[in-house]
Amino acid sequence: MFKVIERLLGDRIATEEISLTGSARFRGKITGSCPENLRAVCAKACPVRAFQVTEDAQGYAVDYKKCLFCGRCVEQALGNLAHSPAEAMPVIAEDAAEVTAEVIRRKLGRSLHVRHLDAGSCNACDFEMGAMSNPLYDLHRYGVHVDASPRHADLLMVTGVVTRNLEQALKMAYEAMPEPRLVMACGACAAGGETYGASYAIVGAADKVVPVDIYVPGCPPRPSAMIAGLLAAADMLAERI
Repeated sequence: MFKVIERLLGDRIATEEISLTGSARFRGKITGSCPENLRAVCAKACPVRAFQVTEDAQGYAVDYKKCLFCGRCVEQALGNLAHSPAEAMPVIAEDAAEVTAEVIRRKLGRSLHVRHLDAGSCNACDFEMGAMSNPLYDLHRYGVHVDASPRHADLLMVTGVVTRNLEQALKMAYEAMPEPRLVMACGACAAGGETYGASYAIVGAADKVVPVDIYVPGCPPRPSAMIAGLLAAADMLAERI
């Protein structure tokens, strides 16, 4: 008994401050400068058309809503591009603004109730979503709760590319929510819709079916990025009430 108490007192608290930077091997935001002669090659290598050649000064852009962080564009850039360990942060749709890490540090003035809807995912995003409730991330310390019914929810959290069979379920869940209501497209499938391409069985990104307020990039996103998106949504909801 005394050894158990000694162990409990000796161990540090499991819950930690959330970091938005992964390990050295983590594939986060793409950094560097792609030479003009390699831009078209990088764009062709991208399986979801996230890497695009542009006419601006940089000459290329990466759409992180679609990006799988597979590293193919980095490989084709021959050392000119690299993945940083910094996460690609959620994006607020209404002004195309990237959510900053500051939202995690702010104290919320109200709670946020979330209804999760799997619109056709491979379950990778869902596994990461489940990790938000573990002692390390401890989602509930921020006043965020997952509900069983859309009628009790402030935000609909959509994972997976929207399939034809679940298109109606997504619409019905959204319509059942009380106003003001928010939608978060979580992961490359729901946010970008290019992961599985065009098919008779697939509608595509969540914003093809319902209006989306926040996009969370990643395949899958880390729990820390999801939490940042949820807290930004709580701020948005407080402004609309």
